[in-house]
Amino acid sequence: MTLFRKIIREPLVHFLVLGGLLFAFFEWQGGGAGPGSTRISITPGLVAHLATGFAKTWQRPPTDQELKGLIDEYVKEEIAAREATVMGLDRDDTVIRRRLRQKMEFLAEDAVDATLPSDAELQAWLEKHPDAFRVEPQVALRQVYLSAKRRGASAAEEAQKLLARLRAAGPEAKIDALGDATMLPRELRLGPLSEVARAFGTEFAASTDAIEPGQWTGPVESSYGLHLVLVSERVAPASPALADIRPLVQRELMSERRRMQLQTLYERLLEKYTVTIEMPKEADVKQQAAAVPAQGAAR
Repeated sequence: MTLFRKIIREPLVHFLVLGGLLFAFFEWQGGGAGPGSTRISITPGLVAHLATGFAKTWQRPPTDQELKGLIDEYVKEEIAAREATVMGLDRDDTVIRRRLRQKMEFLAEDAVDATLPSDAELQAWLEKHPDAFRVEPQVALRQVYLSAKRRGASAAEEAQKLLARLRAAGPEAKIDALGDATMLPRELRLGPLSEVARAFGTEFAASTDAIEPGQWTGPVESSYGLHLVLVSERVAPASPALADIRPLVQRELMSERRRMQLQTLYERLLEKYTVTIEMPKEADVKQQAAAVPAQGAAR
């Protein structure tokens, strides 16, 4: 019994079972005859499928004439596909190869989507990836800007004098008329640290992490110049509970399972093949690569 359970849990078994079901479905639809066959069977299931597709598009069932047209087009498409396959037109075609690979991978991924993870599995995945959904730190601040370029060598000294005034005035100090004119915001409400980085730069944002809230500090450098900064509020990064982000965790877990499913599938299928690789000479590769822009310019 244990061996049976182990077998039915194998991804390759799921893939083969789904493949068999799809094969039976296409047989039921009339697509069972392979390339080179001269028999095309239009089954009731296929006719119903064509009629359903028409109804979904036009919001009404097809007339008898329209249904006949759908069947005729299907027959033409089936003939063209079979003849093209016999002629080998599907070979060495990148678009067709990619589409076939895509369909095979969709089939393999369906085996994963058929079984949704439990809450215990989602919680385990979340604990294994604590940074995946962690809420970034938030900060609210006020700042007074001093242009090092405009003030020159005296910028640092003037910053210290202004810092003393700000500390004496306290956190509610009026700052509209202080410092140098700038397009930078004088105040930022509580928000993600990334917003501070977008406004002042990543180095400035990182520096605010070491500033004690409630007291004017500085000067803090940025690519713009010097800043006297008051961090008025800070919220530490936090990991949300599973109940708050369950759909997101399920999406990421299912995505990881699909990747693992495909990796396992290809590793097992690769065992059936012998792959030989003959690399070209390095000089030939460089010569071909150098010829590409030349050809493009010639056009």
